[in-house]
Amino acid sequence: MKALVIGYGSIGKRHIKNLSSIKNMKIIVNTKRDNDKFLKNTRCTTYSSLELCIKEKPDFAIICNETVYHVNTAIKLAKAGIHIFIEKPISNSLKNIKILQNISNKNKIITHVGSVLHFHPCIKKIKEIIEKKELGRILSINVENGSYLPDWHPGENYRESYASKKELGGGVVLTCIHEIDYLYWLFDKISETVSYTKKVSDLDLSVDDVSSILFLFKNNIIGQVHLDYFQVPNSRTCKIIGTKGTLICDLELNFVKIFNFKSKKWKTKLKLEKYDKNLMYKNELIHFIKCVKNNLKDYNDIKQGEYVLKIALSVKKSATLRKKVKIIG
Repeated sequence: MKALVIGYGSIGKRHIKNLSSIKNMKIIVNTKRDNDKFLKNTRCTTYSSLELCIKEKPDFAIICNETVYHVNTAIKLAKAGIHIFIEKPISNSLKNIKILQNISNKNKIITHVGSVLHFHPCIKKIKEIIEKKELGRILSINVENGSYLPDWHPGENYRESYASKKELGGGVVLTCIHEIDYLYWLFDKISETVSYTKKVSDLDLSVDDVSSILFLFKNNIIGQVHLDYFQVPNSRTCKIIGTKGTLICDLELNFVKIFNFKSKKWKTKLKLEKYDKNLMYKNELIHFIKCVKNNLKDYNDIKQGEYVLKIALSVKKSATLRKKVKIIG
């Protein structure tokens, strides 16, 4: 197969590394850094022009450029009949997403929007527990994802990152959209939200760096989400309270445990020792390639990515208007 990777930041490099481990996979990279040692070691063909990349007729493309460019890049690929993996979020606005959807449907393009936590064993275990109704009826959820932005990519200037720049589609709500995405995946649609989202730290940013969010799910579950760019040490947790028990998941320590109300005891459902986080990226990539090879519709396609983006944009709108916002879709 032939893969095209568009963008050569940290996630682009990760995808290239994982693609290079797949037998008989030819890799094309859309970047101006053609003399890069890593690209040479992974035997990539590089072009600075997207049009030249498209002429190579790749089987699929992974879009890893800055968020603001995702949709327009995807439209060019879809017109050329190339299957598309778009890194999260699908965009920073809803502009042209319907056009992309229509072209993809017309040309029978398989699309996938980055949802790597769906492939994390702890999140998969939570989904299994919920589907088996081990917690009973779910009442409330509390999720946190906090980390220090300058530590994300050692050796890089965080001020130059798309995550730090409004014009490139950055900000904590869009950049850390994974939490919103997996909550939708686990608990279905959200009817309304209210949030405080703003810049509060001393980091040199032009975007929001904290968001405190309340969600009302359509099944009457109340969800609380905290996202930030400044927390030390990192914290990435999920607490789910049901009528039969309470679940706690920690994605830094990689465990899931349940407190059973009847037995009054904790039970560990999953504990991963020295978990290699790259495995979830590999498994997501394998899932998408399988869809492409077998011409299977991907469950997390453009339509799903658009809805998750609508939720995130509603969070930001609520903060701007300082009132509750209904989520349509």
